[in-house]
Amino acid sequence: MKRLLPILCLLACAACAPQPAATSALDWSEPADPQGERPEAWAAAEKPVVTFGSTDIRYPRTVPFEGDLCEETALAGWRGEKVSAQVVVSAPEAVEGLRCEVGAFVDAQGAKLPEGIARARMVKYVVSDRFLPERPCGDRPADNPAHLEADLLDESPALDIPGHSTRPVWITVAIPRDAPAGRYTAPVRISGKGLDRTLTLHLDVVARTLPAPSEWAYHLDLWQHPAAVARVEGVPLWSDEHFERMRPTMQLLADAGQKVITATLNKDPWNNQCYDPYADMIVWTRLADGTWEYDFTIFDRWVEFMRGLGIGKYINCYSMLPWNNMLHYRDDVTGDFIEVQATPGTPTFREMWKPFLRAFAGHLREKGWLEITNIAMDERSPEEMSAATSLLREAAPELGIALADNHKSYKLYPYIRDMCAGIFGPVDPADIAQRRAGGLTTTFYVCCSSGFPNTYTSSAPAEATYLSWYAAAGDYDGFLRWAYNSWVEDPIRDTRFRTWAAGDTSIVYPEGRSSIRFERLVEGIQDWEKIRLLREEAADDAERLRRLDELLAPFRSPVAFDGWEQTLREARAALNTL
Repeated sequence: MKRLLPILCLLACAACAPQPAATSALDWSEPADPQGERPEAWAAAEKPVVTFGSTDIRYPRTVPFEGDLCEETALAGWRGEKVSAQVVVSAPEAVEGLRCEVGAFVDAQGAKLPEGIARARMVKYVVSDRFLPERPCGDRPADNPAHLEADLLDESPALDIPGHSTRPVWITVAIPRDAPAGRYTAPVRISGKGLDRTLTLHLDVVARTLPAPSEWAYHLDLWQHPAAVARVEGVPLWSDEHFERMRPTMQLLADAGQKVITATLNKDPWNNQCYDPYADMIVWTRLADGTWEYDFTIFDRWVEFMRGLGIGKYINCYSMLPWNNMLHYRDDVTGDFIEVQATPGTPTFREMWKPFLRAFAGHLREKGWLEITNIAMDERSPEEMSAATSLLREAAPELGIALADNHKSYKLYPYIRDMCAGIFGPVDPADIAQRRAGGLTTTFYVCCSSGFPNTYTSSAPAEATYLSWYAAAGDYDGFLRWAYNSWVEDPIRDTRFRTWAAGDTSIVYPEGRSSIRFERLVEGIQDWEKIRLLREEAADDAERLRRLDELLAPFRSPVAFDGWEQTLREARAALNTL
């Protein structure tokens, strides 16, 4: 075993989550390792190892820690930024009541930062599989073996860990917005039955200030799934309790700077591609005389709930173009729900959508939401888009349009308010600039077909950060991912689904539990905001702009390149010195 050395290890930064409820009715136990335990790997391990690791690594549970041992490390960040480190405990013998406690940050003159700016969360393991480039979006094949990945950030203050196991601990520091610049140091105590070690964490506060998340310009659009919360957390859909149980999960999203509320217009827009179908937010009723009534009660409550959390630049409503073109309505005479095939361009399509769009626009005008609401379409063909946009402009021209475009057809719709292109169909920066000048938003997205960069459970943690560097390099306004919390059957233990790579359907866990992926995603968003501010300051300084462009140049690549993680680490560090 290596002797602990006072090595200074520079780690990456990340964001932290709001504190979920202290109590839980859910079972947070970990799964067994599908690959089996490996006691033979611990034959040479004599004593427990406690060390700082890297936030770029998912440390396996069944083998001892490998790498340089670090008793101290340093984080650096702007005021208002959240930065993270990872401690690793490798235990040949069981440790009962493992805890991690971060003490006060104090500078050389004895000045203290406020108490409680650091959080320590035990990293838990979930079942995963891997992205298969030859079969990216189909059913999960039998030859993609299950394994464990470190991802879920637990809220328990202490955890019993078995012998012959490794346990990471994620530490997040929220740098106060009024902190004086300088170096601060805090002790990090790792304790449990038979274990008591103290590491040293340095914090370098840069004399720059990051805006609050509510003021970030970054356009984050992670699609929410309310019905999944009701099912996983065992409460009636759309009940008062349901809304309260959604609060920690949606507050976590708001604190990441989310800009968009995901709403539905009718029957499940994605043809139930998820474990839980999307539930109705608006009930359509056809009266006996053939006219229509629309019940917006749930839609209104959902929008008001999300706006109350600070989310609401846009309300993106799915969809005039559901994936199977099916709609349903309630027959007021019989009380039954009637299924209707409403193919774009047909008389039925016009008959169903025209009165709704007019009524919806009127309702939104009364609520004061008309100017922020978009009728949203996801990966629809140019022909279908033509039918939908034509009817929209005829029936309710005040409504905006949002599109996730995988047909490279965005130039056909220069008026789309919120346009998102697939990562492999990049948008010309000149078009982005022109759209931005017109008050339009342009983002990019990744999905099941994208191997790198992505946010699968098995993705390298730094990929989630890379996404926003790609956005900055391409001058995108932000990033979209199709599922924030479309949880699978047992999301606490197994992130695999019947299709796509594990983790594709969600990036957080129930009850507002964060993940390594989500922390690193927000870390990249903070970087994008830094880049934006530095660009604005350097608008009349050609040399500073050139340096920024050189820094961003490698991240225009939508595929991994040799040394990309080290390049990203160096680029991130440079943002604190430019």
